[in-house]
Amino acid sequence: MPKEYPRRLRLNAQLQRELTELIRDELRDPRLSGGVTVLAVDVTSDMRHATALISLLALDGKPQDAVLALNHAAGKLRHGLKQRLKLRHIPELHFRADTTAVTAEHVTRLIREARRADRQHAAERGEPDV
Repeated sequence: MPKEYPRRLRLNAQLQRELTELIRDELRDPRLSGGVTVLAVDVTSDMRHATALISLLALDGKPQDAVLALNHAAGKLRHGLKQRLKLRHIPELHFRADTTAVTAEHVTRLIREARRADRQHAAERGEPDV
């Protein structure tokens, strides 16, 4: 298993900060009007590619539209990173929507349904409600 080098971790954090500022200040795409948050950036071990997880602040926003807009603007963002960072090679950017909130909501709904079914079965058997 490869070691996690501090340089890679520092680059992840720096890319996250810089991308957040670039998206906020430089991009004017209406698909990004919901307020995009860069949650994490993961640079590959060869530092040639970086995957950024994004989330929308607006609840009614469409994350897939924002991902499309950001992947379309990846060249402009990469150019902005080149001007801000002192790196020999700027990683290619890939954006993905963070699905943690959707997954968490789904799991929560399944747990509620299971508890409701357990209570219903207990009531049918005449057991006290727990």
